[in-house]
Amino acid sequence: MQAQAVYTDADVKKLLQTVRIVTDTREQNNKHITDYLNKRGIDTESRKLDVGDYAALLPADPSMGIVTDMLFPMRIERKNSIDELASSIKDRTRFESELIRSGPFLFSVMVEDEQGFSNMLSGNYRSEYQPQALIGSLQTFESRYGFNTVYIGKQDAGAYLYTKLLYHARNAIKSNY
Repeated sequence: MQAQAVYTDADVKKLLQTVRIVTDTREQNNKHITDYLNKRGIDTESRKLDVGDYAALLPADPSMGIVTDMLFPMRIERKNSIDELASSIKDRTRFESELIRSGPFLFSVMVEDEQGFSNMLSGNYRSEYQPQALIGSLQTFESRYGFNTVYIGKQDAGAYLYTKLLYHARNAIKSNY
């Protein structure tokens, strides 16, 4: 935070009610996520993110000691399927470049396939990438760059990314980030 204020639980609650979910301008086919957020009255904003597809933003509130908007250092990269994940990993240079840029952030890859790991194990995807090679590459990247991959149904994607980003923001505010 910009100020060295100590926030009470009531202050934290008030600040969290103003958090916006930022969507990268290049993100596509995410109507199910924006619908989830809009139905719950969660403010959203579209802007270019250099890393990931989603982030949380705390708007400036000088009365609370926050003099400029704060974009929290947590990013979520969304993949719409195991096929998209496999395609990304197969393009190693591009995928690894994004992971290198993610260095200063907590970073998660959210794959919209609740059976994602099982589908990788069984080769249930279109890529000709062999299951062990795909899993090995993903695990190597996770270990090397310190991110995690979660497999979630499309119907729960909005809830997952909102709660993940909101609780990261909450902990950052409480710890006077």
